[in-house]
This record gives sequence, C-alpha cells and structure tokens, in this order.
Amino acid sequence: MIVVTGATGALNGATVDHLLETLPASEIAVAVRDPAKAERFARRGVEVRRGDYAAPDTLPAAFTGADQLLLVSSNDPTADAVALHRTAIDAAVEAKVGRILYTSHQAAAPDNPFAPGRDHHVTEELLAASGVPWTSLRNGFYAHSLELLAGPWRETGVIAVPGDGPVSWTAREDAAQAAALILASPGAHEGPVTLTAPAAPTFAELADTASELAGRPVRLQLMDDDDWAAARAAAGQPASMTRFLLGFYQAARDGYFAGTSPLLGELLGRTPRTAREAL
Repeated sequence: MIVVTGATGALNGATVDHLLETLPASEIAVAVRDPAKAERFARRGVEVRRGDYAAPDTLPAAFTGADQLLLVSSNDPTADAVALHRTAIDAAVEAKVGRILYTSHQAAAPDNPFAPGRDHHVTEELLAASGVPWTSLRNGFYAHSLELLAGPWRETGVIAVPGDGPVSWTAREDAAQAAALILASPGAHEGPVTLTAPAAPTFAELADTASELAGRPVRLQLMDDDDWAAARAAAGQPASMTRFLLGFYQAARDGYFAGTSPLLGELLGRTPRTAREAL
C-alpha cells in the first residue's frame, strides 16, 4: 500500500495521477486534510483518509498499512514547518510505515538564506533519526514560480530582482512524475536524491530568453535588497512575504540552487522541461 499525503495539492495530486497509470487503485490511499476535496480520487477507487499534520490524532490511522508513505512538505511560510513534519514522522513511526519519502528541496542546508531550505535540512535530520528507511526527494526550484519571481516582465520589459544566480528551474509536473516512478521502485533510492532540470540559468540568461520569446528587448535590473523591499512594500506586499522572497534571491545569489543532476531525465526517459518552456 502506498499512502500519499497532500494529494489535493498540485504536486502530490499529480503524483497520484501518475501512480494510477501503472498501479491498481486498491494499492493507493490518500491522506488529506479535507476528504471532500479528494472526491476525484475516491471516484477512481482510491481510499481517502483524513490526515492533517496539525491534528496529530488523525495521522496514525491515516498512515496505517503504508508500505510507503509520501509526505508532502508544508508550503505555508507562516507555519512552523519543522514541527508539522516532526508530527508526521512520529506518526509514521507509530504506524510502522515501511518507508518514508519526503518532498524536500535541492538546497536543503542549515545556512540557506531561504527559510524552507533550512526547514528541509532539519526534516531530513529527523528522517535519518527516525529508524525508518527514507528517501528525500530534493526537487529543483519549481519553474512555475517564475510567474512570481521574475515579476511582470511582459508588461514592463524588465526583470527586476535583488539578486541573481543560477537556478535549476524544474517543472513541478516532472517532479511529480519522478516521485511516482520512485514509489513504484521501492528501495531503489535511499536517502537524499536530487531531481532537477539539466540546466541552471541565471536571471540574466532568462532575460535573454524572454527577449527571444517576446520579440522585443527584456532586460535584467539588479536592485539593492532594501530598494527592492521598499518597492514591494509600495506595491502592497506584506512585509513577511517580502522577507520570505528576499531569502530566495539571496540564496540564488549565493549559489544554493545552482546544482543539477541527470537523475530526473534518467527516470523520465526524456529531457525534463526547461525554464524556457516555463517562460
């Protein structure tokens, strides 16, 4: 039995869709905060269970019988992600789960300026100490985030950012398919595995690509951190979100997202989607 958390979200929902291409629905269960939102899986014969990291009492039953458990990482920048992940891992141990897979990030590091990278690092330490076999899916930075992080370049002709560096922009759809393939090959991947697109373009390179796609000049404007934060405040962005996003640009500037790996392409049997396609 494979149990997948967060299946009403885009990432793990797509993973379940891919699993259903090769496995019978009877071998899959989803653990979600609101079972009513997982009706599309129930209609296909997938068992829907209530499982909420913030409601610990729901988790042991939600994880029961799992030979493999796919834990989605918290995507709420205001939450104590590590505490939520610890709760889920403890429940997995209690439920005697056979193996835990966790949606981590390629930049899982204790000193990463981008806060989720630090959370992923601590969560991987918790997994290693759990006594349960585990796999950490260190996905590249999701390429659909360019819609936010590259800014409104279509309208302005400018990509204005406070830091530039190589980022292995990776399609969330590809990461979801890779997770399904790894789940379907139990034990083939242990510990941290890196899943990224094959290239890590800078924002300067993306500006050139955007120029080609738009048929008009798009230029990169590097801004001082404080000036960029002030511009975001003037645009009405909450200060907490500005600090959160600034951490990404600082991490990119410091090379935290620069690494690439061929594993994603090897798993998919094709070239992964590119940042150009995302733009």
